[in-house]
Amino acid sequence: MNELIPSFSIFLLVLVRVTTFFIMMPLFSNRSVPAPFRIGLGFFMSLIIAYTIHVRPFDFYGSYFLLIIKEALVGLLIGFAAYLVISAIQMAGTFIDFQMGFSLANVIDPHTAAQTSLTSQYLYSFALLLLLSLNGHHLILDGIYYSYQFIPIDQPWIHLGSANLAKYLALLLARIFLIAFQMSAPVVAILFLVDVAFGIVARTVPQLNIFVAGFPVKIAVGFIVMAATMGTVYIVVEHLFETMFYTMRNVMELLGGSA
Repeated sequence: MNELIPSFSIFLLVLVRVTTFFIMMPLFSNRSVPAPFRIGLGFFMSLIIAYTIHVRPFDFYGSYFLLIIKEALVGLLIGFAAYLVISAIQMAGTFIDFQMGFSLANVIDPHTAAQTSLTSQYLYSFALLLLLSLNGHHLILDGIYYSYQFIPIDQPWIHLGSANLAKYLALLLARIFLIAFQMSAPVVAILFLVDVAFGIVARTVPQLNIFVAGFPVKIAVGFIVMAATMGTVYIVVEHLFETMFYTMRNVMELLGGSA
C-alpha cells in the first residue's frame, strides 16, 4: 500500500478504463455475472496493471479529469467494438426467426434485459459458451492489458474524430451484416423455398388453409436445417472471435493514432 498511495492517480485512471471496458464487453457485461465479481475483478486487474505502468504520478488538476474522461471513452469504445462483432450472431438469429415465424414471440434476454428473438438468444448463449471453452475470455483480458501499448495512459487525448476511425467502423458494420446474412443464409434460403412451395399449393388447392399448415412445417424445416448446419455455425463463430480480437486491436491503433 505504501507503493500504491503515491501512484493512486495512475491506479484510478486504470480502474476507469478497465471498469468501463467490462460494462460493454460481450462476456462480463452480462447481467448474469454478479456485480461484486465484476467490481472485484476490475479492481484487482487494475491493481496489477497499475504496477506495470511506469509513468510519473499525475496531479489532481483540471487536466486530470480530462484524462479520466479519455480513459472512460477508451474502455467504452474498445468494449463496444468487441460487442459489435458478437452482435452478428444475434442478428443472424433475428433473420432466421423472421423466416420461421418466431419473431412474433420475443422473449426477455436475461443478459441484457432487452427483448430478443428465440433463435438469436440460443445462438448468443451458444457463442458465449464456445468463447469460454476456447479460453477466449483470456484473450479479451489480454486486449485491455495491452491497450496501454497502443493508447498510453499519459496520452492527452484520443483520435476520436479521425476519419479513418469512422471509415473503419462503417466498414465493420457492413461486414457484420454480411457475416450475419451468411450465417443465416442456409435456413433463410430453404425457408424461402418452402414459402414458394406453399404458394404453389395455395394456387392449386385453394381449400387448404396455408396459414394454419405453414407455421408448423416451417418451424420443423427450420429446426432440421439448423441442426444440419450447426457444425458450420461452429466454424463461423470461431472465425468471428478471431475477427473480434483483430477489431479490438485495430480500434486501439486508430484511437492511439498509430494507424
